[in-house]
Amino acid sequence: MATPSGKTSTPTPLASKRPLPKDPSSEVPSKKKSSAPPLSLSGHFVEGSIVRIAMENFLTYDICEVCPGPHLNMIIGANGTGKSSIVCAICLGLAGKPAFMGRADKVGFFVKRGCSKGMVEIELFRSSGNLVITREIDVAKNQSFWFINKKSTTQKVVEEQVAALNIQVGNLCQFLPQDKVGEFAKLSKIELLEATEKSIGPPEMHRYHCELKNFREKEKQLETSCKEKTEYLEKMVQRNERYKQDVERFYERKRHLDLIEMLEAKRPWVEYENVRQEYEEVKQARDRVKDEVRKLKDGQIPITRRIEEIEMQRHNLEAQIKAKATDIKETSQKCKQKQDVIERKDKHIEELQQALTVKQNAELDRQRRISNTRKMIEDLQNELRTTENCVNLQPQIDDITNDLRRVQDEKESCESEIIDKLKERETLEKEKKSVNDQIVQFDNLMNQKEDKLRQRYRDTYDAVLWLRNNRDKFKQRVYEPIMLMINMKDNKNAKYIENHIPSNDLRAFVFESQEDMEVFLKEANKNNKQESECCYCSRSSYADRAPSRSLNELKQYGFFSYLRELFDAPAPVMSYLCSQYHIHEVPVGTERTRERIERVIQETRLKQMYTAEEKYVVKTSFYSNKVISSNTSLKVAQFLTVTVDLEQRRHLEEHLKEINRKLQAVESGLIALREKNKHLEHKDNELRQRKKELLERKNKKRQLEQKISSKLGSLKLMEQDTCNLEEEERKANTKIKEINVQKAKLVTELTNLIKICTSLHIQKVDLILQNTTVISEKNKLESDYMAASSQLRVKEQHFIELDENRQRLLQKCKELMRRARQVCNLGAEQTVPQEYQTAFQDLPNTLDEIDALLTEERSRASCFTGLNPTVVEEYTKREEEIEQLTEELKIKKVELDKYRESISQVKERWLNPLKELVEKINEKFSNFFSSMQCAGEVDLHIENEEDYDKYGIRIRVKFRSSTQLHELTPHHQSGGERSVSTMLYLMALQELNRCPFRVVDEINQGMDPINERRVFEMVVNTACKENTSQYFFITPKLLQNLPYSEKMTVLFVYNGPHMLEPNRWNLKAFQRRRRLKTLGSME
Repeated sequence: MATPSGKTSTPTPLASKRPLPKDPSSEVPSKKKSSAPPLSLSGHFVEGSIVRIAMENFLTYDICEVCPGPHLNMIIGANGTGKSSIVCAICLGLAGKPAFMGRADKVGFFVKRGCSKGMVEIELFRSSGNLVITREIDVAKNQSFWFINKKSTTQKVVEEQVAALNIQVGNLCQFLPQDKVGEFAKLSKIELLEATEKSIGPPEMHRYHCELKNFREKEKQLETSCKEKTEYLEKMVQRNERYKQDVERFYERKRHLDLIEMLEAKRPWVEYENVRQEYEEVKQARDRVKDEVRKLKDGQIPITRRIEEIEMQRHNLEAQIKAKATDIKETSQKCKQKQDVIERKDKHIEELQQALTVKQNAELDRQRRISNTRKMIEDLQNELRTTENCVNLQPQIDDITNDLRRVQDEKESCESEIIDKLKERETLEKEKKSVNDQIVQFDNLMNQKEDKLRQRYRDTYDAVLWLRNNRDKFKQRVYEPIMLMINMKDNKNAKYIENHIPSNDLRAFVFESQEDMEVFLKEANKNNKQESECCYCSRSSYADRAPSRSLNELKQYGFFSYLRELFDAPAPVMSYLCSQYHIHEVPVGTERTRERIERVIQETRLKQMYTAEEKYVVKTSFYSNKVISSNTSLKVAQFLTVTVDLEQRRHLEEHLKEINRKLQAVESGLIALREKNKHLEHKDNELRQRKKELLERKNKKRQLEQKISSKLGSLKLMEQDTCNLEEEERKANTKIKEINVQKAKLVTELTNLIKICTSLHIQKVDLILQNTTVISEKNKLESDYMAASSQLRVKEQHFIELDENRQRLLQKCKELMRRARQVCNLGAEQTVPQEYQTAFQDLPNTLDEIDALLTEERSRASCFTGLNPTVVEEYTKREEEIEQLTEELKIKKVELDKYRESISQVKERWLNPLKELVEKINEKFSNFFSSMQCAGEVDLHIENEEDYDKYGIRIRVKFRSSTQLHELTPHHQSGGERSVSTMLYLMALQELNRCPFRVVDEINQGMDPINERRVFEMVVNTACKENTSQYFFITPKLLQNLPYSEKMTVLFVYNGPHMLEPNRWNLKAFQRRRRLKTLGSME
């Protein structure tokens, strides 16, 4: 693997926003100096801030010295230049453990490769004189040698000096390296509280917390000890009590037995009293329910009466409505009869008018027919005179007959040619079907490709189907996924293409227009709900670009082709692959190439190449110019193994075009022959028509004479048939006038009937409205009645249940009374004796208490057994042990009280400041989140107030208004949200922080641009305030147009073979050259 160049890598402060000092002492401090920072800047550094960082043979650096500013230090550089190396130098230089960086577990791994020793030197600001800590690392022994102000010392002394300045490189709240950013969200609430206490709390806060945890642990031990001793002591006392004098035990046992007897006598009476009280309660409840049932029944009587009254009213209204309906029906029938009579009168008038019109039309028609007949006779007579002048027509008829015979012969010949053409067309269509079947077989191979695409990438396959159905939406051609467009010339070579072109690009669509690509992405995403892979082919074509080296030069190494020549594809697709993956520059070799691969790499200088089963990638180190090669085994081809012979398919398509051309020619010939046949048919019809006309002219004279004679007879008959229209019209008008007089009388009668019918309808509607109102009221009353009935049924059922329960309790009372009298040996009429009543008053009054006391007394009574000779001796020993245990228990309780008092005092000194500190953190944390239109809060999480080792800090955040606050965990929030939350929590600690500096490495990498910009503004505003600690912010990139502060220091990290040596770095010379250049431009 290539290593960074051996030249010097130097972070440069050229872009620093901090004003550059003008006096000589402001130059970059030498790595040999250990003095305090310049006077112009020392007032801004807080105690323990980093003034200088020097590295030698450390990771990517040969020699490097970094001089950070007192406020915000922005360290920027490309990946691999050595930004995180500065973070590692800070950690290791301040006695941090290598494993904390997440890179290596041995310090020797941090020395630059190829070097035996490395050095890190950290200069810390102190008002009494800067502290210079040097760590020399021996790779061979994996050991470190420590120096303070150039004097040898031990790691423990260094750790004490660092701790005295409140520097904690192992605390994620103060020191957050790149590989530990994700672990901040994994911190438990307890770990986060401990880290926060160490980071920003007063020095004694964490100590108080540890004391509380220790005190609480000792308190638990003392409580356990006291409890065990107390229990043991109680057992000893109880055991001794059992061994008192026999007489005292006898009377004690008798007292217990008497008490048991009284309890057993009282128990049935108490049980009876409980059941009797329950009986009384049930009886009272039954009586209340009985009253409620009676009230409900009484309340239903008025509703029932009112329903009956309304029902009678409804019957009356319905009878009136029915009578009105009968009257309306009768009146309507009379109206209908009058209307029928009027209609018949109208119809009679219409019939008279139609009869008159018919006679008038018949007369007009007779006159017209007479006129037409006379004109027809005149025309026939003229035609007859013309016909007599015609010559003999037989020669003309013979000529037409000969023409007809000649046309029929031509027609038969044309029909024969048509049949031949139809046979030829049938043959061509069969041949066309055969060719189409072969093309379909090729298309089936393409379908296999599509099936593979559908099985592996269903979304891409759906996008292909969508494209085929919506090609009209695009201005230029859109190519389907590259894997469908590529056709391997030999499927054995498919593995080279699939290993060279990523699967994402193999399923990418190729566009000739950027606008078409945007339309496709928008539509495809809307339909598929997932993003499709697309690529744009520029107008400049790379498809035909020649390789930089001809294949003939490479054949000596076993290369037989370039990747481009292994397959066919449309020109835009080929152009895209050439421009993107340089397939015209990547040769493919054989096993012979692999055997001499070292020679091939050295002599050809090819960047990529393929052998039979491997892919080789050759790179040149940017720093050392060394050639580095890597090889990977080729994966088996999956998609491009289906090969379609496009040349054969192209021949088939050309053949199909030739068949279609012949079919078109045959079809054109058929059309011409059919036109000719149609023309002959037309000519044949014309000749036949002319022949027919000549034959008709030949027989026409005789026919004309017969027609004239017939027409003259018809004319005579029509002239005899006459009609008097005036007389007919007068008769019709007289009859119509009589009918109109009758009709007027009928209309008057009909009008009167309609008025009567309208009045009846109005009266009926009024009655219906009244009936509807009555029905509505009835329905409401019935609904109320049903509800009351339902309630009544529930109450009656409840009454029945209570009455049954009362009967059951009454029987139970009688049974219990009988048992109680039986226990006291009382007759049916005897009262309870006074001695029993007096004794009962001192005993419990509930069954539970009696049962508990009975159990207790029986247990005590069962303990009284006979004594043996050793009882007194054992009793004396136990008395002495009881006395000793009592004294020890007293001492333990005094000690326990002292611990509790200490806990109370320490807790007050620890918890109140801690709550105030958490409240301040929460206030700043919430404000930061509010400025980002989000929400966040920090609180002190307490499970049990006495478990001080379970106290913790809980962070809860929400980034969307529609969600609730959720605890910050490694799983619930996204990576960017965790980065934002982590950064804002650290910023909330910044102003409260008592640590001298804070390091955050590349925490902005997971953020979106909006959150990154907001967080950056907060970092600048917070870290650049007065009296805040030093801040290191490491990032490989920044957004454009970010706000900066004059108090910021921006350090650019460059790395490469042409860097300026450190001993030649002269900041004053750079400033002087810049001022001269500025003055020259002004002149």
